[in-house]
Amino acid sequence: MDTRIVQFIAALRASGVRVSLAESQDAMRAIDQLGIEDRETFRLSMKTTLVKEAHDGPTFERLFPLFFGSGRPQMMDGMDGLSQDDQQLLRDALRQLLSELKSELMRRLMEGRPLTPEELQQLGQQAGLPNANQPYQQSWITRRMLTQLGMRDLEQAIDELMQMLAALGMDSPSRQQLRDAMEANQGELEGQVEDYVGQQIAENMAKEYEKREPLDDLMHRPFETLSEREADELRTQVRRLAAQLRSRAALRQKRGKQGTLDPKATLRANLKYGSVPIEMKFKHKQLKPKLVLIADVSTSMRPVAEFMVRLMYELSDQIARARSFAFINHIQEVSHEFEHGRAAEVVNEVLEKIPPGYYNTDLGAALAEFTHDHFDSVDRRTTVIFLGDGRNNFNNPRVDLVDQIKRRAKRVLWFNPEHPIQWHNGDSDMLQYAPLCHAVHRVSNLAELADAVGRLFD
Repeated sequence: MDTRIVQFIAALRASGVRVSLAESQDAMRAIDQLGIEDRETFRLSMKTTLVKEAHDGPTFERLFPLFFGSGRPQMMDGMDGLSQDDQQLLRDALRQLLSELKSELMRRLMEGRPLTPEELQQLGQQAGLPNANQPYQQSWITRRMLTQLGMRDLEQAIDELMQMLAALGMDSPSRQQLRDAMEANQGELEGQVEDYVGQQIAENMAKEYEKREPLDDLMHRPFETLSEREADELRTQVRRLAAQLRSRAALRQKRGKQGTLDPKATLRANLKYGSVPIEMKFKHKQLKPKLVLIADVSTSMRPVAEFMVRLMYELSDQIARARSFAFINHIQEVSHEFEHGRAAEVVNEVLEKIPPGYYNTDLGAALAEFTHDHFDSVDRRTTVIFLGDGRNNFNNPRVDLVDQIKRRAKRVLWFNPEHPIQWHNGDSDMLQYAPLCHAVHRVSNLAELADAVGRLFD
């Protein structure tokens, strides 16, 4: 428990709550006196000794259940009270369920059997939990883990089971008793997963705070791990990065204006001189790129989108033409936002235009709107950049529309903050999108994002 309390204090500090060494000692002394048996007394003793400012109260309340659970009741055995005959009918019905995943989940709910630590760890690994260290990620990761368990279609599966039991002869009161127990256990199982995710995120936060890097190294820190103070520091770095990229682009533009020798054009031009090369012809490249940005601004992508928009704004003078679109489950053009205002104001206007949300990303629907309403923004000189994690909540990914865009554009690039190993999990469609792109760049931190943007001018 002492270790968990130390981690909790570290997480409070990582979230911006000022906790001194003396206040940490006061908390430990209060716990020695009042104990931890009564959860509410324990919570109040911690809050009284650690929180000094009223505005830090919500942070404490958000983090406390992540470290110390939510005091949920235990799961119950759904077969308690069923006769031996009814239990046999239940076994027969389970054997008739076609899906092995559904059958295992239903059996777990009827037996009141929680997930083991090993099962939770495996589900968490597949959902990307080891990389999560911000409280807002809890519901997102929990949803992924529950989907892997089969909770997505559970209501339908319970209805199917009840119909089978009725057909096999189980009476209505017994079926209702079983349904009530299963639904109660479903809530407890969801709570177990949510508590586990919260505890792991809290531990990750504490570990990150303990080994936090100097501000000079923040560019290599994943966007989702940054505190607000660290994010502010990186926002000041964007202008410096943009200046470096602008210098590179300007140098290439100067070289491009000089051009490179075009042998074929030179020979054709000098036929009138008996092929003596008197007039030299050069190739001149159009160096300023013409861009279309299609950015996912859902909650999970918003930190990356913010820094991408900032870089695009700062480099707007090095782009021949740019049209920008933001989407969650529908697409909206935000190009005109770049025509006025300072960088911070532009970013706020763009990101506030579409409110964030969880679990409603639908790139397929956004692509359908884009190709119907804005396809004229793409031509043979256009580089199309998709900024997103390629997750569509199991909606139609509309790979055919990405292929149409590729056929029309000069290049199609994808900027994705996730590691390729995560493309195999959950609702990711990146394995279908990646082959249609000329390049896929990982942009999990500012250094990677700046490198990917810099390649647009190569």
